[in-house]
Parts: sequence; C-alpha cells; structure tokens
Amino acid sequence: MKQPFVILTGPTASGKTALSVALAKRIGGEIISADSMQVYRGMDIGSAKVTKEEMQGVRHHLIDVLEPDEPFHVVIFQELAKKALAEIYAAGHIPIVAGGTGFYIQALLYDIDFTENDGDMEYRKRLEALAEDKGPGYLHELLQKADPGAAAAIHPHNTKRIIRALEFHEKTGEKISIHNETERAKESPYAFVYYVLNMGRSRLYERIETRVDKMITDGLVEEVSRLRGRGCTRELVSMQGLGYKEILDYLDGVYTLEEAVRLIKRDTRHFAKRQLTWFRRERDVTWLEQEEFGFDNETLLEWIVSDLKSRGIYQ
Repeated sequence: MKQPFVILTGPTASGKTALSVALAKRIGGEIISADSMQVYRGMDIGSAKVTKEEMQGVRHHLIDVLEPDEPFHVVIFQELAKKALAEIYAAGHIPIVAGGTGFYIQALLYDIDFTENDGDMEYRKRLEALAEDKGPGYLHELLQKADPGAAAAIHPHNTKRIIRALEFHEKTGEKISIHNETERAKESPYAFVYYVLNMGRSRLYERIETRVDKMITDGLVEEVSRLRGRGCTRELVSMQGLGYKEILDYLDGVYTLEEAVRLIKRDTRHFAKRQLTWFRRERDVTWLEQEEFGFDNETLLEWIVSDLKSRGIYQ
C-alpha cells in the first residue's frame, strides 16, 4: 500500500497558508513547507512566513531550520523533507506539502534523483567567472548549444540552473533535459493528490500588491536592514529572494523606496505567472478555482475532504 501524500500549492498570495492549516486540522495532518525562503530564520516578513498564531497548533516542518548564510537548494530540501515524511508517517498523520516551489514539490513527489557534482568545483568556478565577465546570457548561449531542451526550459537570467545544466553535461556527456524528463516520467511512490489553488489573474495581482504594501508596513525595510547588519550580502542565496534584493538595493542607494516597492510588485507578479506555468505542466493536478467556491474557505475545505475520502486518502 502506498502511503498518503497531499499537496496544496498555488501561486504566491493565493491563500495556501490558511487553507493548508484548516485542512491539516480537519484530517490529522502535518505540514511540510515547500518554500525556498521560509526555511531561513529571521526572514519572516519578506517570505510571508506562517506565524505561530496562524499555525493553530498544527506542526510545520522546514520552517526556521537554517541561518541566512547557509545554502539551500532542491537536494537539501529533498533530504529534509524525506526526514519530515518519515516522522509524520510514524506519528500516524497525513503529510500536507504546502508552498509554491513547484520544482521542490516535484522532486519529493517523484523521488527524483539529482546527480550531484562530484566535488570538482573547477568547472563551476570557470562558469561563474564567465557569468560575471560576460553576463548570464553568454552562459545561456553555451547551454543552447549543449542542450537546447534545457535552454528552452531555463530562464536566461537563472544563472544557478544554467550552471547546473552545463555541469551535468560536462560531467556525464548527457543532456540534463533528457535526464529530467526520464525522472519526471517515474511513477510516484505515494498515493497522492495534487491540488493547485487558483483565482482570476486580476484578483491575484491585487492580492500581491496588497501583500507587498503590508510587508512594508510590517517592517520589511527594518528586517532587511537587520540582516544586512549581520553581514548578509546579496551574494547569499537567501538574500536573492523576492523583496530582499530590492530592499537591499534601496538601502544601498540604488533605488528610492517607491521604486524598490514597484519592482517587488512587478517581479512578484511575474513570479506568480511562472508558478502557474509550472503547475500547468505537471501531471495529475486538480485545480481549485476559488471563484467556483465563492472564495469561501469552509466550502472549499468540505469539497477537498470529500474528494480525499473518495480517493481513499482519508477515511
């Protein structure tokens, strides 16, 4: 028998936090955060981190587990999330993976094998130096020649993923796009249900703008200033997160606060669009269009519980 596994995801600001907590309370679940920023201590406002009050006593995993100067990527996520799964199953509870990083969700759901670098950093350093000297677009052109499939899937400014794809090709002689396609074709070891929470684009964008304004009111500038005072620079993975890099630039005099806020809102809208594109490519997804439920979480929750029962995930 495969073990139950519930995913509740969606674009940023779509209401995942409140619904995932309500669902966990209802079905005896624990939540695993699939978020690349909420793992970091002291990065609360900019990551829209779930608060203790919002948790309502539901156990959350992968929140506040790393310091901002520690690296975090999909392989570390997979390792920590698997440990959390083991604990949740041992307690007789149902895991609910909640968060908007589709790549992390996919890695855990299909137990994807990420061939790790063999420790030889020389090639990576050469690529990083090339990116610094000639810009990420140059690396993207190299990837276009080595692996057109990967180049089409990776944004030209996503230097980290471009380097990983080039490293994989250099090390194995194979295309990472083909490797990833093979891994994605795997059957999941879990009895899963994959929900994507969604709403109309204009309403989502309004919610994003309201959220960013609230982050500023709640003290995002002060939060970033504190992190900067601790020596956190934009070279850190953590400080490249949405909201953090823009406020860093404001503190460094690159932008006015008004311009920094405008950029955060614009880039968050773009991010939400990319998230939706990712979820549309995934298999076996159930879309939850909130308009159809009158934006009423209680009605939506009842539908989800009924759906889980019909699939044998929850009795």
